Amino acid sequence: MAETAQNIQDRFNNFMNGLGDRYEPYVREHLSKVYMVLGSTAAATAVGALLQMRELLDLGVLAAVATLILVLGLHFYKDDGKNYTTRLSMLYAFGFCSGQTLGPLLGYICSINPAIILTALTGTFVTFISLSLAALLAEQGKYLYLGGMLVSVINTMALLSLFNMIFKSYFVQVTQLYVGVFVMAAFIVYDTQNIVQKCRNGNRDVVQHALDLFFDVLSMFRRLLIILTQKLKSFMV
Repeated sequence: MAETAQNIQDRFNNFMNGLGDRYEPYVREHLSKVYMVLGSTAAATAVGALLQMRELLDLGVLAAVATLILVLGLHFYKDDGKNYTTRLSMLYAFGFCSGQTLGPLLGYICSINPAIILTALTGTFVTFISLSLAALLAEQGKYLYLGGMLVSVINTMALLSLFNMIFKSYFVQVTQLYVGVFVMAAFIVYDTQNIVQKCRNGNRDVVQHALDLFFDVLSMFRRLLIILTQKLKSFMV
């Protein structure tokens, strides 16, 4: 038993040393900051959702409007080296408002089966960790070519969504959900390598890089929630 634990520890140390050899100290430091900000933004999202579900604070439509304003603000209010705290506050506010908009869906799922939320959360977390490590351990820049393809797929899905508001095809809706999960998974790989590449080129915008990954994680989590709920409801019929 002790020998097995030692083997696991040795493999983990070799893995961490491999990452250390692959990436420069300033890149590792940047990634650490990005993941810490990502985690705290996810915590703000959880707080926003919990307050909405408990009916302690419900911003309603204002939350949706605020998310749009905040994400546009973060896009146009570029990092200048002096506005980090302001932009970080905007990101946390965006995470909180995103949780407020997610609250009604979570409340509905809780009324059906709360275990769905834990399953979707676990699936999202495991997928994010696995794909992030895969991107970091892969050949540097190997998946950057995915960027253009993924944007094209997102644009096509958005166009189909507009058409589906008229035709209301269940097949299109379900297809978009499943395709969306794979697209977000691919975005995690792409964004991870893109962040490393940008960092090496001098772009150390922690807030923007955390926002990119937050979009991927939140979109995947939302889609998994809907897919798992629909599956459960189909079994219950």
